[in-house]
Amino acid sequence: MLWFLIIGLFILLASGMPVALAIGIPSLAYIIMDGTVPNFAAIQTMVGGANTYPLLAIPFFILAGNLMNVSGVTARIFDFSNKLVGHIKGGLGHVNVIASIIFAGMSGAAIADAGGLGAIEINAMRKAGYNDRLTIGITAASSTIGPIIPPSMVAVIYAVVASTSIGRLFAAGIVPGFIMGLSLMVLIYFLADKYDTPIGERASFIEIAKSFVSTFWALLTPGIILGGIFFGVFTPTEAAAIASFYAIILGFFIYREMSCKEFYKALVDSMSTTIQIMFIVVSATLFAWILAKEQVPQIVADFMLGKMQNYYLILFSINILLFVVGCFMETVAAINILVPVFIPLIQKLDIDPVHFGVIMILNLMIGILTPPFGTVLFVLSSVAKVPVERVAKDTAIFLLPLVVVLILIVLFPPLTLFLPDSFFGK
Repeated sequence: MLWFLIIGLFILLASGMPVALAIGIPSLAYIIMDGTVPNFAAIQTMVGGANTYPLLAIPFFILAGNLMNVSGVTARIFDFSNKLVGHIKGGLGHVNVIASIIFAGMSGAAIADAGGLGAIEINAMRKAGYNDRLTIGITAASSTIGPIIPPSMVAVIYAVVASTSIGRLFAAGIVPGFIMGLSLMVLIYFLADKYDTPIGERASFIEIAKSFVSTFWALLTPGIILGGIFFGVFTPTEAAAIASFYAIILGFFIYREMSCKEFYKALVDSMSTTIQIMFIVVSATLFAWILAKEQVPQIVADFMLGKMQNYYLILFSINILLFVVGCFMETVAAINILVPVFIPLIQKLDIDPVHFGVIMILNLMIGILTPPFGTVLFVLSSVAKVPVERVAKDTAIFLLPLVVVLILIVLFPPLTLFLPDSFFGK
């Protein structure tokens, strides 16, 4: 029965069926064929997967990201980043990364970065005469910073499934996120001569100051969200609602660039995305419950600990599995299914679940840049008006610094745990 469940999942995924249905149909078939589980228990399990207070943050963070994209925030972020680093060799490539780091502190979603900020970045780099391979590649790679630097929708889902602190997980992503940005900028610097990148003029102090003043209210967003969470003013879920409310104020009253029509569209898009994500969550919750019923987590833990005694070899094996899964499965589904499987193993290895969470999220973010199901590839294919295969090829070289950062995080846990321990205690 268990093999039927797993094989059915991959067959449906390979057939192109939506992820939620590819997970849900084999799970429901298992319940019916098994006969030992009452139907109402399966329904309660699925409802319970979504009926969790912290998950309320998801629609609000999605809405905040969509509102930022239509309220003039993204354009101001790009302009400010350009004034800061546009004169460095690699020019707008560095601007691309800096803008993504700033935007990450507002939306926390790779898709929002690639689809909203990415459109501005690609148009600006093409207009300035940048090689399209560099333009598309760095835009895709920099979007993965969004779910690492808080606030992060993916981190919220991981924290709920792993029963760990959202605040600690948010804090744990800050240092790795900045290291990701730095590593991408180093690669851009060395690729600049190969792609003959134009270099912008150094902005004067007055120009930087004017751009900062124009962007100040947008730049205040990460401070409000993170400051409120880390200093105990409000919870991460409340922070998500405050971020959305603040984005409305920016769009309607401060920048006055968001129309009622754009606001309505942002609401509809946010509802649509939320429904898709929650459909995946409830289906994956049932799937994970079946795996737990079949004692798969314990079997996996005993098998790996029986075959491998080296701590780093086990983590290496887990990361290989996560990378393969990330190539074929949507991030939310992968987290809901695999976290319950790995939790017993990381407990036996005495790995902090927050540290493992950052490892898992970064690994799966690399997966969304890889075919055949890399979601960012499809988004940028639409934004840049080029085939998906072309986006994947242009992005390939930028996977290297992300993999290096992943290895550093695995080898040096303090990179992720220093800030959580400082703010919240060990």
